[in-house]
Amino acid sequence: AATGPAPHLRGTGGAAGVKAMLLSWCRARTRHYEHVDIQNFSSSWASGLAFCALVHSFFPDAFDYGTLAPAERRRNLSLAFATAQEHADCPPLLDVDDLLRLPVPDAKCVYTYVQELYRSLVAKGLVKTKRA
Repeated sequence: AATGPAPHLRGTGGAAGVKAMLLSWCRARTRHYEHVDIQNFSSSWASGLAFCALVHSFFPDAFDYGTLAPAERRRNLSLAFATAQEHADCPPLLDVDDLLRLPVPDAKCVYTYVQELYRSLVAKGLVKTKRA
């Protein structure tokens, strides 16, 4: 996996600017999904539904979001990461068992994964950038 911000994210106000842009992008992509209210890169992702909603927003035929429940964390996280890997070629940087050990995911880990997912979607031509 590549390291650092994706090339087209550089120059958007440094690390804080990239983080704010990605958080905004996640909110916009998941705005209409039930049980998803992305406010940060930690507790907002705990149930796995934010990951599922984000992936589903690009691959709506990959799974039925309506069948998911917030309490089924393992299922949600596994589904999101497997779908992102299969359809977006996004490496599974997060381990489901590690995430389940904590009530709230580590913000740096979630941020890194979301950045990699974004990078993967750009590479697939699914996210348009100012340079693309």
